[in-house]
Parts: sequence; C-alpha cells; structure tokens
Amino acid sequence: MEPLKLVVISAGLSQPSSTRLLADRLTSATRRHLDQSVEVRIVELRELASDIAHNMVTSFPSAALRDTIEATLAADGIIAVTPVFNASYSGLFKSFFDVLFFDTADETLLAGKPVLISATGGTARHSLALEHAIRPLFSYLHAMVVPTAVFAAPEDWGEGDAQTQGLARRIARAAGEFAELLKGKPVHERTKETVVPFAQQLAALRDEKQN
Repeated sequence: MEPLKLVVISAGLSQPSSTRLLADRLTSATRRHLDQSVEVRIVELRELASDIAHNMVTSFPSAALRDTIEATLAADGIIAVTPVFNASYSGLFKSFFDVLFFDTADETLLAGKPVLISATGGTARHSLALEHAIRPLFSYLHAMVVPTAVFAAPEDWGEGDAQTQGLARRIARAAGEFAELLKGKPVHERTKETVVPFAQQLAALRDEKQN
C-alpha cells in the first residue's frame, strides 16, 4: 500500500510559533489514527511570503512556490493552520490559497480532498473565525472539511490544567475524523458535549478564589 501524502500548511509568522506547534500536534495525532504509512510535508508559509507576494503581481511563481502548489494539489489530505487577526485568517494564509488557484481560476481543484482546519489566536474570542471565515473558504473550494475544528488560545498551552486537557481532546477528536476521511470512510456525527451553564461556571470560579 502506498503511503498517504499529507501536506501541513502553517501560516505562523514567528519562530517558534504556536501555530506550527498546533500543526505538529495535529499531525502526530493523525498519524496515530492511521494504520498505514504517511508522507508528511510541512509548509511554512512565512518562508514563502516573498514568493507569494511576487506571484500575486506577476503571475509567475518561483520554483519553490510552484513545487509547494503542486504538492498541495497532489496531497491526499491537508492540515491547514492559521493565526487569527481581527477575527479572520491571516493575509498570508489567504494569499497562498488565492495563488493556488490564480492560474486556473478553478475553485474545484480541492474538490473532495479532506481538510482539517485549525487556528491560534490571542484570545478565545477569535475561535469564531474558524466557522465564519476559515470553514467557508474551504467549503467554497469544495473540500471535505473535518467537522471538528481546533482552536488554541494562550491559556490552552498550560501544563496539566483543564484547558490543556480540553485542547488534547479536541486534537484527538479532529485527528480521528480526519483519519476516517483519509481512509475514505464517512465521519459519524459526534456526540454533543455537555454544556455547563455560564452562571455555574462563574460560581465555580468564585469558589476557587475563595479557597
């Protein structure tokens, strides 16, 4: 059996980057859910920023950008992770996908391709960008977007706290759904999570402060 080809697109701007860290964790979790070998290609868009900008104004991709575009289109699945600024994906992230289809104007090039979407941001409020900006982008491109999207705020990266455990669960669930799509299997509707009323959450916080 030939290995699955997985392209991981990270639009993080800093180095090291929480966006790349999240991409790596999603990739590792996906590997654990698959029963066959996987060829992973990591794409750091920050390294292609000048190439992407040049292609936007000249329509001529560099050799490195052309190679990345071809690898992305040939992949069996894509993990796409972007930082969120002003409640939407980064300009670099969007520009890459604009360039991806610039030559052909064919928005069906990702049709049927499994895509796991994820994002990082300075506050949990930005998590809404996954559903109102990032998911619609890939839906427009006819990709098969994994039901569970993963967002990581700064507090999710702590050691051993409830937020970190929640992030680990979201990563595992999303990776499991992604792996099922890569295997060509339908993703079953996940069970709904228990929603804790806001008043109850506030009461719990007050109790913690008092103790």
